[in-house]
Amino acid sequence: MTTTPYTERRYGGVTVLVGAELGAYPYANSVLVRGTAETLLIVPSLSLVGTAPPADLVLVSHAHEDHVAGLADYDAPVRIHQGDLAALRSRGVMVEGYGLPPEATERTHTMLRDHFHVRDRPDATGFEDGTVFDLGGRTVTVVHLPGHTPGHSGFLVEPDGFLFVADIDLTSFGPYYGDTGSSLTDFEASLRRCREIGVRWYGTAHQKGVIEGAAEFSARLDAFAGVVDKRDATLLAFLAEPRTVEEIAEHRLVYRPHVEGPHVEPVERRTAAQHLNRLIGTGRVTEVEQGRFRAA
Repeated sequence: MTTTPYTERRYGGVTVLVGAELGAYPYANSVLVRGTAETLLIVPSLSLVGTAPPADLVLVSHAHEDHVAGLADYDAPVRIHQGDLAALRSRGVMVEGYGLPPEATERTHTMLRDHFHVRDRPDATGFEDGTVFDLGGRTVTVVHLPGHTPGHSGFLVEPDGFLFVADIDLTSFGPYYGDTGSSLTDFEASLRRCREIGVRWYGTAHQKGVIEGAAEFSARLDAFAGVVDKRDATLLAFLAEPRTVEEIAEHRLVYRPHVEGPHVEPVERRTAAQHLNRLIGTGRVTEVEQGRFRAA
């Protein structure tokens, strides 16, 4: 008897393939949607490697390694939002998007290749916001939710009332917008868009799984979005004295002090810059001299 490293949970006609460790990174939760004509898989995660269920079409929420690791097991057509298409077609472009220091690039290529099975997918094609996939008696509609990456997308499954929100994952870590193509402004707009879509179930790509009911989802979304406000507060307190972006990055808005790795400094720096730009725009921070900032 073949065993799988994922657990199946049904929500109407939608099957969530809950990844190992409840979908915590490096795993993720996948979604299988069956219609009368076709079967569609959303997010080919690491837990599907070697045990991937059959599908006629594969949709990728965005071009991050934990969301594409199972693609090697599929010869079916692969689709992703145009904003992330180049990164899915080329692992080199994917690595560039992480914005890592040059000395980490080769190690990252090796990790993506050997641990996440990431290969170039030149056959992948793009979709846009609002693209509808009709599976026969069931539709999957693209909901573009940028900010995490330029092409990050969710998927609305009808008539079941199931919205997969991918890496708007409601975890205590909060929103991540530290890649070179990420955007805090876009991420916050995407959070507002999710709140406006009233459905029965909201599926996340990681530990929080599926949330039932718009009220519960909205409450959890408040807590998730609140992490951004906490980062603002941390930054404003630190800017009681003039600081540079480098000093803010060292102080950290995103990662806890014990977290190490080549990704930490560039992510902290890009995150700090986005918060600074927004706070300057609202008059809460001022540039007291070139490259040095203080709370107004």
